[in-house]
Amino acid sequence: MDKIDREILSLLVRDGRLSFRELADAVHLSANAVAERYRRLRDNGTIVGVRALLDPAALGRSFEAQIEVKLNADTAALEFEASLRHIPQIVAATLMTGSFDYALRVACTDRTELMQVTETLRKQGGVRETYTRMVLREIRLSNGL
Repeated sequence: MDKIDREILSLLVRDGRLSFRELADAVHLSANAVAERYRRLRDNGTIVGVRALLDPAALGRSFEAQIEVKLNADTAALEFEASLRHIPQIVAATLMTGSFDYALRVACTDRTELMQVTETLRKQGGVRETYTRMVLREIRLSNGL
């Protein structure tokens, strides 16, 4: 991977809808050369997919929080992760080191819904303990490319 590949990736991270022509103009190559580089980056696993990032607030879920979770001793990580797929308010889950097992990013309509998510985790998800913090503001940064 060279400097041009990294520049293409950086542009795509900011806006995955850019055309090969727009990318080519930005990196001073032909659209065909950029398309070939894109295919190579996709084929070698550097680009693993393209998806839409949704704004939870636009979907009525402007109340965001982070829930740290300690699992019961008999709850397997994969089993817990599978249970999360049935809770639509959970945006992301990260397996962590430290005193808690997972950090969950949730987007809810209000505090009542957040409380329901927490209770669902405790009742159905094999969770022993939770620690919840509300998100006041998030600043999105580049991924360091």
